[in-house]
Amino acid sequence: MKTAILALAAFGVLSGCNDPGLTGARGITEATAAEVVGCTLITNIRMAPGVYGPVLAQTGLAYARNSVKAEAKDAGATHVVFDLIEPGVPVYEVRAGAWRCPS
Repeated sequence: MKTAILALAAFGVLSGCNDPGLTGARGITEATAAEVVGCTLITNIRMAPGVYGPVLAQTGLAYARNSVKAEAKDAGATHVVFDLIEPGVPVYEVRAGAWRCPS
């Protein structure tokens, strides 16, 4: 319980920041591999979640996914395709392809 309270407090303090890991990345679309057929692969991105465990794993995963989206957008991508994650398996690295698709 103490860990959850500390996590929420830290999140509250950091939420005032303009960190894309917390706020998300606008202008980038999550897609499947089938949806980016005909698009150009810009780069592959890998990022490790900063926190793990039963309490903070989902927060760390969301932060890493948002950070990957921001990095993809900065590279000029319009879409990001995340590698599939098997349910129930701990995630130690978030991997995605950053794609530029025609409008």
